[in-house]
Amino acid sequence: MTSLETKLAPAEAEDDIRSQTLQGNTGEADGEKHESHKEGDAEAQHPSTTGLVLIAAGLCLSVFLVSLDQTIVSNAIPKITDEFGSTGDIGWYGSAAFQLFYGKAYSFFSIKIIFMLAIGLFELGSLVCALAPTSPALIVGRAIAGLGAAGIMPGAIIIISHSVPLRRRPIFLGSMGGMFGIASVCGPLLGGVFTDRLTWRWCFYINLPFGGFAALTILLFFKPPDRPVLAQMSILDRVKKIDWLGLLVFIPSIVSLLLALQWGGVTYPWKNGRIIGLFVVFGVTAIAFGIVQFWRKDDAIIPPRIITQRSVAAGVWYALFNAAGFMIVVYYTPIWHQVIGHVSAVDSGVRLLPVLIGLVITVMLSGALVSVFGYYTPFMILASILAPIGEGLMYTWTVDTTFGQWFGYEALTGLAVGMGMQQPLVAVQTVLPIDDVPVATSAVAFAQTLGGAIFIAIAQVVFQNVLIANLPAGNYDRSGLLTAGVTDIITKVPPQLLPSILVAFNEALTHVYIVSICMSALTIVGSLAMEWRSVKKKTSSGASKEPAGGQA
Repeated sequence: MTSLETKLAPAEAEDDIRSQTLQGNTGEADGEKHESHKEGDAEAQHPSTTGLVLIAAGLCLSVFLVSLDQTIVSNAIPKITDEFGSTGDIGWYGSAAFQLFYGKAYSFFSIKIIFMLAIGLFELGSLVCALAPTSPALIVGRAIAGLGAAGIMPGAIIIISHSVPLRRRPIFLGSMGGMFGIASVCGPLLGGVFTDRLTWRWCFYINLPFGGFAALTILLFFKPPDRPVLAQMSILDRVKKIDWLGLLVFIPSIVSLLLALQWGGVTYPWKNGRIIGLFVVFGVTAIAFGIVQFWRKDDAIIPPRIITQRSVAAGVWYALFNAAGFMIVVYYTPIWHQVIGHVSAVDSGVRLLPVLIGLVITVMLSGALVSVFGYYTPFMILASILAPIGEGLMYTWTVDTTFGQWFGYEALTGLAVGMGMQQPLVAVQTVLPIDDVPVATSAVAFAQTLGGAIFIAIAQVVFQNVLIANLPAGNYDRSGLLTAGVTDIITKVPPQLLPSILVAFNEALTHVYIVSICMSALTIVGSLAMEWRSVKKKTSSGASKEPAGGQA
């Protein structure tokens, strides 16, 4: 046994003993006193009220900027394409893969330093994009920004977990969830305003001052936790703990999948050799990644003992499909308003406000209620029931749908999605020791990112197939309608055919909600599998005091 292992062994043995004790059902009086004492100590180390408010403001702003950056360029793409012939979106594809890497980085290195590095990369990438003179420069900027963005969301949640007692965290996580929802809806709206009235470069300039404020608040007010075991490890030993082999396999796997979904049916036919090849690469590397994870065990990017824990597995499942259903609604509802409602891109963003308002209300209200009552599982179950209902009502839209109908159905969907959005993050912090939270948090964040990317592409396939099947016969360019901008549809068809073509578009756009309904319905599996644990019952080690639910 090496000297390092000798030093670590007592701590590891102590952790094992503590873990076994906590999973018991003893409830002894002296244990309760010990728990109370340790929680008191933990709370004494938390920042002051002013410091906590500023930290929370900085974290909410950083989450808002990262979420905004993923959606704000959507309305700027035509102008960027006109100038460069490329959108540079490929630079973001690696972002999803690096979310899991950051989970391990936060576990073995200074939380503050890694978070500041992530913000620094995001800011640098944004500056490169804003000043980009050529398409390659824009792509490089997006790649740098994506690399930084991958660590901001997990880092924000981890910082909250070290700054706020567990029973109060749902309130703060709800606030960050609200920022994510606001950014998802406002991104296209702001992108349209910047592009039309200023320049598309402001889509990136906006990140600089606000990102700087977020970084400053963390730098000045966040005190990283003391981690004695890590203090005994050299930098080289920490670097060796990173699963570099797993990362080497995982990055090409996820990039291949996202490229195949992005290009399939748009840039190349689904039967094209490039698309098939990308799916083959994804399949082979995904299998290899799974093998590496079980081989590396606790040193894996996603240690099997963490991802197979019942609540973690349920939370990842729920996050994947909840994000998928929500992002389909956010992506296609403005298109429905533009085509069927004959409104501009900016006005279609305004018409998405019912979703936003509903989501923000329940994501923050549910966070407060979880802090009061302790249990988060009921909100997940209720969300799994209501979200498919709201999306099912949106599926009934026709060309004659009234204001009251679309407003009400959108609001119901937003209310449903919001009440469950942040609960998986609360769950993993409740059931796991604090040292395992970074990895589990990154897994949930990765599932949310991947869910939207995968199923928006699937929804696009549904849209195209249903549209082609329902377009009326006539002397017009049918294939041109698939590539035309939504505002160009009226000018590309004979006036006498326009009503029937609008019906075809309505049929195609509402059928997309079937995908959303299915995704939201699948969240019930995660909701019912989730353990019933309370954030108000927490032990000194960071895991819930109630008996653990074991492996999934």
